[in-house]
Amino acid sequence: MSFIVIIPARLASTRLPNKPLADLGGKPMVVRVAERAAEAGAARIIVATDHEDIRAACERHGVEVCMTRADHPSGTDRIAEVARALSLAPDAVVVNLQGDEPLIDPALLAAAAGRIGPDVPMSTCAHPLHDAADAFNPNVVKVVLDQAGRALYFSRATIPWHRDGFAQDKTALPAGYVPLRHIGLYAYRNDFLQAYPQLAVSPLEGIEALEQLRVLWHGYPIAVHVTDAAPAAGVDTPEDLERVRRHFAN
Repeated sequence: MSFIVIIPARLASTRLPNKPLADLGGKPMVVRVAERAAEAGAARIIVATDHEDIRAACERHGVEVCMTRADHPSGTDRIAEVARALSLAPDAVVVNLQGDEPLIDPALLAAAAGRIGPDVPMSTCAHPLHDAADAFNPNVVKVVLDQAGRALYFSRATIPWHRDGFAQDKTALPAGYVPLRHIGLYAYRNDFLQAYPQLAVSPLEGIEALEQLRVLWHGYPIAVHVTDAAPAAGVDTPEDLERVRRHFAN
């Protein structure tokens, strides 16, 4: 499966200013993310940004970069602009890799891309949860699948709800019950990626604050690749940044 990786990267961050340019072992974070994408076997890797400092950093390290508008409401809209600018074929596969994932497992990118097909315009990833605290944490997004491995629903709530098991104990997961945590990595067929920004925001998306529910609400399938283990966490806080810096210092 040939695929292209587009990495949306904005300089503004409320919790971690200048995050894409944070130094990780002598290279900016966004460059480290691009290097991970290269390990996945991507045919092409492009950073999508609206800031000249990110453009300059990418060019210094030989990473292809495309300037975009500054007013995009989401990273998906930003990568759609880049895909249009590149005149990609309708059936081209585009992987959306966030610019704060310098430790992402490259195999996940290829796996997500491999789930795209004529009848599957979008895909993502998930992994099993084994901790009750995670299952009940609204910041950990859960997903339930149908028998074909496609998403039925995403939620911040604990789904599926184990009626009998949780009636007895809500401090541990019932035996044999393994909910799935959603991993925020997406792949798209380009024709759907171009259509996505025109889809009306769904009521479910507004309630759960989960953008992917717009896709399900409009009737489009999302294939889900399930991996055995949780991937390394991204960088959202100063503590995350120090953890990742230690990795690249080794």
